[in-house]
Amino acid sequence: MFGKASAVALLLLAFASGAAAVADTFGTGPNQFTLDFVPISGATNPTSGYGIVNRDYRMGVGEITNDQWNKFQSAYGAVNGSPSSAYDASFNPWGIGTVGAPANNVSWYEAAQFVNWLNVSTNHQAAYKFTGTQGTGNYAFAPWTAAEAAGGTNLYRHKDAYYFLPTEDEWSKAAYWNGVSRQTFATKLGENLTQGSGVGGSGWNYMIGTDAGPSGAAVGPWNVGSGSQELNGTRDMMGNVWEWMESPYSSGDYGVTALRGARGGASGSDSSSLAYSNRGYNFPENEDRTIGFRVASNVPEPGCIALLAGLALTALLCCWRKRPYSSRSA
Repeated sequence: MFGKASAVALLLLAFASGAAAVADTFGTGPNQFTLDFVPISGATNPTSGYGIVNRDYRMGVGEITNDQWNKFQSAYGAVNGSPSSAYDASFNPWGIGTVGAPANNVSWYEAAQFVNWLNVSTNHQAAYKFTGTQGTGNYAFAPWTAAEAAGGTNLYRHKDAYYFLPTEDEWSKAAYWNGVSRQTFATKLGENLTQGSGVGGSGWNYMIGTDAGPSGAAVGPWNVGSGSQELNGTRDMMGNVWEWMESPYSSGDYGVTALRGARGGASGSDSSSLAYSNRGYNFPENEDRTIGFRVASNVPEPGCIALLAGLALTALLCCWRKRPYSSRSA
């Protein structure tokens, strides 16, 4: 058996080859938590529609949980700003277990502050521009200039941001693109869309007709990750809660109050809401208990990946050398 160090080394090597989920760590002490990300390749793309992303990036495996949101708030301080309607809903955990259930009643502006904290707390550029004083009522969202914008056109995201809310293209590709074709649902190849219970580790959290779920299933979201793994290694991109998109619902409309897209359906949605063809939306100041979010990120710079791989290989060799001779293979 390999030791803990070699297990970490193997994980790093797997990430370097683009084959495994990798956890990023945020916060310190009692406010520390991790987010798992899976790599999404830019090598192939659909020829039209949503999901065309010509670069490698990473998608969060799961939705942000109540526990992660609470730890963020403890570390960050007051999540406040203008308009006040975007911050006035009381935080009311909803779903199985509540701690592990997806954060809800989170406006787009609040989700943007969460993402900014992920960036700034790890020495990266904030993704979203806010003016005024953080934690006060005059803290207001604003677009970047074209010179600052990602790709020169995405006025919501700064070009140097590392963590961000996914655009509808980034989200759709991670959910439905199998490398050759775009699927209707985010199921793994050969699997069918099925309703889950939240306790068996399979299926998805959505409604069939007027049925709230199989016997024993709670109405509302389940703990993040309680169902089946999806096409590209994510979980709960179908059902559980709707998820905020970074991009505006109407292409090119980068107004501060413009409608933002939402994807994936919720626990009270039928299967049609889980399909690629379905698009949702909401005003960015709205706090709705059926809407949550997940985070995406860029990939580490090639030099960082090489360094991680080198460190992983060193740790692996070190661990191998320390094994007793009698336990080595002939």
